[in-house]
Amino acid sequence: MLSDTEKQALQDLYRLLAQRLPHFRPRAAQRQMLAEIAHTFALAREASTDSPAVVDRVNSGRHIAVIEGPTGVGKSLAYLLAGMVMALSRGKKLIVSSATVALQEQLVNRDLPTLIEHSELDVSYALAKGRGRYLCPYRLYQMTGQDTAADLPFDRQFAIWDHKPLQGELSFLRLLAEQFQAQQWSGDRDDWPEVIDDRLWQKITNDRHGCLKSRCPQRQQCPFYLARDVLEKVDVVVTNHDLLLADASMGGGVVLPAPSQSLYCIDEAHHLAKKAVGQFAAEHSLLQAQSWLKKTTELLNRCLSFLPSADAVLLTQDTMQALHDELSQLHAILQNEARFTETDNPAPWLFEQGLLPEGLAVVAGNMALMSASLMKQLTTCGEALLEARKQHPDDELTIDHYSSELGMVMGQHERMAAVWQHMAQHVEPPIPPIAKWITQKREAKKVDFMISASPISAASALSQTLWQKVSAAVLTSATLRSLGKFDLLLQQTGLGWLDDVRCVALPSPFDFAQQGELYLPPMQANPRDSAAHTAEIISILPTLIDTAEAVGSLVLFSSRRQMLDVAAGLPPAWRDVLLVQGELPKAVLLAQHQQRIAAGQASVIFGLDSFAEGLDLPGEQCVHVIIAKLPFAMPDDPVGQTLAQWITARGGNPFLEISVPEASIKLVQAVGRLIRTERDYGRVSILDNRLLKQAYGRQLLAALPPFRRI
Repeated sequence: MLSDTEKQALQDLYRLLAQRLPHFRPRAAQRQMLAEIAHTFALAREASTDSPAVVDRVNSGRHIAVIEGPTGVGKSLAYLLAGMVMALSRGKKLIVSSATVALQEQLVNRDLPTLIEHSELDVSYALAKGRGRYLCPYRLYQMTGQDTAADLPFDRQFAIWDHKPLQGELSFLRLLAEQFQAQQWSGDRDDWPEVIDDRLWQKITNDRHGCLKSRCPQRQQCPFYLARDVLEKVDVVVTNHDLLLADASMGGGVVLPAPSQSLYCIDEAHHLAKKAVGQFAAEHSLLQAQSWLKKTTELLNRCLSFLPSADAVLLTQDTMQALHDELSQLHAILQNEARFTETDNPAPWLFEQGLLPEGLAVVAGNMALMSASLMKQLTTCGEALLEARKQHPDDELTIDHYSSELGMVMGQHERMAAVWQHMAQHVEPPIPPIAKWITQKREAKKVDFMISASPISAASALSQTLWQKVSAAVLTSATLRSLGKFDLLLQQTGLGWLDDVRCVALPSPFDFAQQGELYLPPMQANPRDSAAHTAEIISILPTLIDTAEAVGSLVLFSSRRQMLDVAAGLPPAWRDVLLVQGELPKAVLLAQHQQRIAAGQASVIFGLDSFAEGLDLPGEQCVHVIIAKLPFAMPDDPVGQTLAQWITARGGNPFLEISVPEASIKLVQAVGRLIRTERDYGRVSILDNRLLKQAYGRQLLAALPPFRRI
C-alpha cells in the first residue's frame, strides 16, 4: 500500500513543481495519472519469484497498470515524478522505456533535467543502449594493429573480415582508434559526427559471445562496460523497447537492472507487442551459414594446440560437417523448387499456418537438433580455452584472440539455431502458430535462400520474460484503446491473461467540441479504386485548403504512390506551398514549414504514416488535418499473412479482428495531430466514404474525439 509519507512527498513535490515550472498548468488528469502510478508501484513485488504469494500476484496482475493519457495530460511529468519518488522510497530502480529515439532524447535532455532541477530531488539518471552501439576497443586494435594486437600475424589479425580491408577502411579505423585513445571520442557510435557504415561497424563492435569480459585487456576502457557500470549506480535508466526486450529475453538483469529490482514505465506502449514479435523472430542465409561453418572449422584447427581433447574438437567438426551437408542438400532442393524457378522475382514461400511439407519438416528437425548440439559443443570449447589460458600464461594474447573469434562465430550459429528451433516447432490449436517462410536471393551469379521464422504473437513471450518477472510496471501512451477498448493491447501483450491488470483511460484536457470540427466530404470514389480516388483527391484538395491563408495544413496518406501522384496532379501554384515527405530531411521540412507560417505564408505538408504519430505542430502550424484514406494495414508480410490464416482457421474474420482495430488506433493518432494545446483550433477532413457506408465506419467514428460534425 502507498504509505502516508509517500503520499505527502508526492503532494508536496507536485505543488513545488506547480510553483516553479514555467508555463505549468495544473491538470486533474495529470494528478489522476500520478496517483494511479504511485498506487501501482506501491504493489511492487518484494518476494522471490518462486514464492507462492508472488505467483498469485503475478497471476492477478495487480502490479501492472495500463494508462491511456491523451495529448496535453503531461504524461512524462506524471510518470517520472511518481516513478522517482516510489523508486527512491522502495529502494528500486526506475526504468523508463520508449519506442522512439525522439522521446528518449526528450526525456534525457529536457524532461529529467528540468524535473530534477525544480523538484530538488537527489536523483541520477543515464541512457542505456545495447552493446552493439558501442565500440569494442579490442577488436578495433586488432583491425589497426595498435596496442596489444600489434603482434598478431596478418592472417589472424583479419580473420573476422570477409575480405582483406581496403586502405580507405584501414585509414578510417585508425582515425577512430586515435580519437578513442585521445579520449576525443567516447566509443559510442551515436557520438561520432558522421554516419559509420553498418558493414564496417560490425567489425569493431561485439556481442555477448565474442566479448572477453573480465579477461579483455581493454576492459578498463571499454565503452560498453563503462556505460553499464554507470547504470548500476544511477536511480533512473532511460532505454528503448528493443533493449528492454533483448535484456528480458536473456533472463533480465544482463544489461539493464534486474526486473525484480526495478519499476517500469513503458511509454509509447502501443509499439511494444510488434517490437516483441520482431525481437523473437530469426533468420539466416544458407550460403552465409555454410561460410561460417567453414570459418569455424578453420578456427578450431588453430585452437587445437590449446584444447585438452582433440576428440571434442573432432566431434564438433563432425557436427559442423553434417550441418554443412544438410544445408547443401536443402540448397539443392530449393534451387529445383518450381516456385523459385518459374519466375525471376518469386514471392517468399510461406508455409500456411506454419506447417512444413513432410520433407522440409524432416530437414528442420535434423537442423534443430544439430544446431543445438553445435552450440553446446562450441560452448565446451570456449570453456576449455578459458582453462588453457591459466595453463599457458605466455600465450594469453593468442588464446584471448581465439576466444573472441570463437564467441563471434557462436553469435552467428546461435542465430541459425534459433531459426531451426522455430522451423521445427509445431504447435496445436489454440496456440498461435509460428510464421515460417523462405525467400530466394540473387546476388551476381549466386542463388541464395533466406530461412525466416517468427512468432505471430508476442503474448506468451512477454508473459514469460517480462510480466512474470517485473516488480511493477505501468504501460502508457496517448493512444492505447482500439475502438474505445483496451482489448487489442491486452491480447497482443499477454496482459489479457492476468485478471487484475488495471486499465485507465484519462480524460483529455481539451474541449474538442469547441476547438475542432470533423468534416466528411461527399466522396464518390471507392478508395479501393486507387486511380479514381486519387483523381478525386486532386480535385477536392483546392476546395479544402485556401493557399492564400497563412496557416498550416497536414495531409496524410497511407500510400507513397498516391501521395506523389496527388502532389504531381495539383495545380502548379501549389508547389510554392507544398512540402512532401521524402523530398527533404524531416527536420529541414518542418523548419521550412514553421518559417513559412512565421512569415505569414501558407504551408501544406504531405506525409505518410510516420507523420501521423509524434508530429507536434501547435497553433497556426496546423489548423487542418486531411486524411486521404483509412489506414488499413493489409497483411502482405509473412507474419501478418500467417496471423490472418490462423484467425480464419478458427472461424474468425482477420479484417474485423485485426485490421479494423489497428486502423482505429492509427486514425485516432492521425486525428490527434490537430489539437495539441488548449489554444489550438481547426478541422479534420477524412476523404474516405467507407466511414459512412460501412458498418465498421460507425465504430471508427465513435472512437474519435468528440469534434463538432459539419
